[in-house]
Amino acid sequence: MSTTRRSVLLALGALSAFALMPSIGSAAEKMRIGIIGAGSHGGTIGRLWVQAGHEVMFSTRNPSELQAMATELGPRASVGTSKQAAEFGTVVLFATPYNALPELGRDLAPALRGKIVLDATNPPPDEGNPLSREAYANGVGETSAKYLPGTRLVRAFSATDATSISASSRREGEKLGVPIASNDAQALKVAAQLVRDAGSEPVITGDLPTARTFQRGGAGFRANTDAAALRKLLSLPPGA
Repeated sequence: MSTTRRSVLLALGALSAFALMPSIGSAAEKMRIGIIGAGSHGGTIGRLWVQAGHEVMFSTRNPSELQAMATELGPRASVGTSKQAAEFGTVVLFATPYNALPELGRDLAPALRGKIVLDATNPPPDEGNPLSREAYANGVGETSAKYLPGTRLVRAFSATDATSISASSRREGEKLGVPIASNDAQALKVAAQLVRDAGSEPVITGDLPTARTFQRGGAGFRANTDAAALRKLLSLPPGA
């Protein structure tokens, strides 16, 4: 059995073990979510979460630019600084440039400690960028975990683009497959529900090292296809 397949089966087994436990990510329970980097990608996902009934705080370097969007979305949407969003959220989504992670990880460490963090960031191609070189050498998931220490990190929404996520939320039938990976089984369970709440279907690849299969250069990166096709592309069992 391959290492990747073993990781997937272990993750699925762990998820089953957690199935009967109380969860902050059940379909009926609404969450408080902070979004760090509410540009096109983070803004699109956050908007869908608000529409699904979650409370979302959007943040960018210029929060005032987001006020009109928050007003349009209604009382479940708010705007703040990165620090405020990190403190607000039970779950926090990072959708910033990858080069911002080391500084944000330092500045927001107290607010993020122990929280589920969905990492949708992607390092640019390695063209002399030291952080990109490190991420592609060691794995983007493992590198993100290094710079966001103390968090329950999940690689999620990093391999799909905002246009495809938005289209999937409006589509009946086959939904967009969103690959997710984490070393934390309960965090994976929460992330999987949030993928569904955004109108897509989660595809669990396994632990953080398996996220290499959907980082830049991997088979799942920007595949933007339905979940069944993505599972085949990543050599995963049906229903992973």
